[in-house]
Amino acid sequence: MTAVTDDANQDELAGPKNHRTIDRVTQILEEVVYHPGIGFAELARVLDAPKSSVHGFIRGLQAKGWLYENDRHFYLGPAIYGLTLASGHIRAGQVSQADLDALHKDTGMTVFLGVEAGDSLIYIGESGTDALTGFAARSNIRRKLISTAGGKALLAAKPDAERDAYLRGVRATDGEAISEFLGEFAEIKKTGVSRNFRHNGAQIAFASVVRNQLGETVAVAVLVGQTVDVQPRQAKVKKLLLKHVASWTQQKNTPREPI
Repeated sequence: MTAVTDDANQDELAGPKNHRTIDRVTQILEEVVYHPGIGFAELARVLDAPKSSVHGFIRGLQAKGWLYENDRHFYLGPAIYGLTLASGHIRAGQVSQADLDALHKDTGMTVFLGVEAGDSLIYIGESGTDALTGFAARSNIRRKLISTAGGKALLAAKPDAERDAYLRGVRATDGEAISEFLGEFAEIKKTGVSRNFRHNGAQIAFASVVRNQLGETVAVAVLVGQTVDVQPRQAKVKKLLLKHVASWTQQKNTPREPI
């Protein structure tokens, strides 16, 4: 026992050590940061690792939202920007901070911009955050699609086969939430806006998907406010949300903002 303890103490005193798997994963992320749009062949060459291993690392990073692929080129994924939300507004995409600020000003509600990463909703931008809402956003960067206004909007916008596959996958753990979503589905499709209550009904959230110029869903805009203040004017709030989101559709999408 003493020998094991001594070895552990020596390791601790020796400080951090390199780990081959960690080194390769972080190198992939660093290469994508400094060379947005890098291809698979170039990544494999730089890492000097078997292509099968590099392929596995990349697919794992994609599954968790750390990378995304566009036309065989790789870029930072939404999970990266979700982590930075706690300390700044580093984002990527067709929606600017000024866009979020304008929506906040018009509605008087906290605004979040979210994206789908795997089976989760991740916020990558915000405006007008109060103490309670900001704490919740920074405490958990991943939210279940089925349990949030933003996630419901994204689910409703999916093709039927993809939505059904997701619902089957969470049926065992989120049966009640699925029933609630199915009951709201027709209204979400009709109006383009989903709704959710938070903190035992104290807060209300509305969401609508953001599309690019091709009509593809690229993000979701979420409004959060105090229920007692927002409910009397929810019709106006929904119209403002849809108006702003529609205007963003005409804006160009960029893979990565300068940092």
